[in-house]
Amino acid sequence: MADEARARRLAVRIREIVAETLERQVKDPRLGMVTITGSKLTSDLRDATVFFTVLGTDEEKADSIAALESAKGHLRTTVGKRLGIRHTPSLAFVLDEVPEHARSIDDLLAKARASDEQVAKSRQGKTFAGDEDPYRHDEDADSEQQ
Repeated sequence: MADEARARRLAVRIREIVAETLERQVKDPRLGMVTITGSKLTSDLRDATVFFTVLGTDEEKADSIAALESAKGHLRTTVGKRLGIRHTPSLAFVLDEVPEHARSIDDLLAKARASDEQVAKSRQGKTFAGDEDPYRHDEDADSEQQ
C-alpha cells in the first residue's frame, strides 16, 4: 500500500496530465467542452477515477463520454509515460455531478430568500400582541419586594 500523501500527489498529477493531453493531443470531434475537475487514486495505485464536467446538452455529454472512453487507452499510455511509476493505473471517467447539485442548492436558497421577503413584507406595520418587552427585569423584582 502506498502512502496517502503520495496517492494524493499522483492523483493531482494524473488530473493535470489527462487535462493537458485532452487539450493538446486528443482531436476527437465528439469531445465537447470537457473540464477535468478532479481525480482519485486507490491506495494501491492501481485504479484512478477521473472526474469531469461537460458544458452542453445531454447529447453533447453523451458524445463527450463516448470520446473519453475511446481515448482511454491513449490517455493511460500518456499517464504511464509521464508519471514514471512501475504500474500505470487504469482510468475510469465519471461525470461530476457537483455543478448540478450546486445549481439546485442555489435554486433552493433563492426560493428561501423569496419566502423570507414575503414574510418580511407581511410583517411590516404589525405590532406584537402583548407588551413590547414581556420579560421581568431585575428592577421590577426589586420594586415588588419593597
